[in-house]
Amino acid sequence: MTDKPFIIVGGGIGGIAAAIALADKGFPVHVIEQAPEFAEIGAGIQLGPNIVRALERLGIKRQVMDISWMPNALLMRCAFDGHEITRVPVKEVFPKYYGENYAVVHRADLHACMLLKAAANPLIQLEKSREVTGYEDKGDRVVVHCGDGRSVEGRALIGCDGLWSRIRETIVGDGKPVVSGHIAFRAVLRRDQVPEGMWGPDVVLWAGRKTHLVHYPMRRGELYNLVAVFHSDRYEEGWNVEASYGEMEAHFRGQRPEVLKLLQKIETWKMWVLCDRLPVKNWTKGRVTLLGDAAHPTLQYLAQGANMATEDAVQLAHDVAATPDDLNGAFTRYNEKRYLRTARIQTMSRVYGQFYHAADVLAELRDQFFQERTPEEALKSTAWLYGGGDPV
Repeated sequence: MTDKPFIIVGGGIGGIAAAIALADKGFPVHVIEQAPEFAEIGAGIQLGPNIVRALERLGIKRQVMDISWMPNALLMRCAFDGHEITRVPVKEVFPKYYGENYAVVHRADLHACMLLKAAANPLIQLEKSREVTGYEDKGDRVVVHCGDGRSVEGRALIGCDGLWSRIRETIVGDGKPVVSGHIAFRAVLRRDQVPEGMWGPDVVLWAGRKTHLVHYPMRRGELYNLVAVFHSDRYEEGWNVEASYGEMEAHFRGQRPEVLKLLQKIETWKMWVLCDRLPVKNWTKGRVTLLGDAAHPTLQYLAQGANMATEDAVQLAHDVAATPDDLNGAFTRYNEKRYLRTARIQTMSRVYGQFYHAADVLAELRDQFFQERTPEEALKSTAWLYGGGDPV
């Protein structure tokens, strides 16, 4: 069976990262993507030192960092009176403390760097415009069935098919994702479109009452990313839905001029409904396992979705290479090493969403919590996140 490929369903960041990681260990890989192109929609991704280390293991750290932006600081301000709640000087301290910098990148740029690396490896087959409808685990191999009536055989199956994963349903069976009640609107400006005096080098979050706005440069400073989040009961599936300024504006009324100026500059908004799932202990069965959002989808408040998927890929390849003749055991070890870390990300992302959107007394408590921390305490509080994730 050594000539059979690992079949990866889903060609997003997690799927391509897994393909690179496995191929670098000498394993053939077949990536099947349903969409007509291998591409990523969306806008900015924040890259913590944990994913930067993973990108180095994938051999694409330099390429990704060359197209990224390194902010001076992560800054949180009150959206109503503008006072500074907390500031983390990442450019100054992260390389010393975590060994890597903090960066921000356009999602499409990160994916393009990964795709270029994957396409250059003869062990990786990339197939698009093909829908996977099911699979069979035969014990010594897997058979993947596709919508066109054809089947593909492989050594094992890795589901990287995202939040609505069909493969997850056969392993975990926990139904639909959990709708958070939060909606995110996102947009990208060219630098010359940013209102005068508003462009800055930092990642800035304006915390409001059941709202927040995040903005920062991308693509070496050529672009400016905006994400506005507010509470809403609206539900519309998808990541790229056209949205109206009027729907969002009412939620941000009365906030600082800086916030409103940025929101008013946007001509085309895209929205998505934020969903996640409760953490689970197991996402592996036999020769089938899950990775990234298919295994442990998270809200975006810790900015770790792509980070966790890339860490997953590195750990998975590490465990497969350790026992290539025992894939059941390799997948089980990978699962055991990842589930608590990813569950902590899922849980703490929900907590940070409450911090960002706090009002009245809870907002005062939030401010006190962040402002009473010393710089050393702030670094220690994130050591589990930015200092972890390496394969073990």
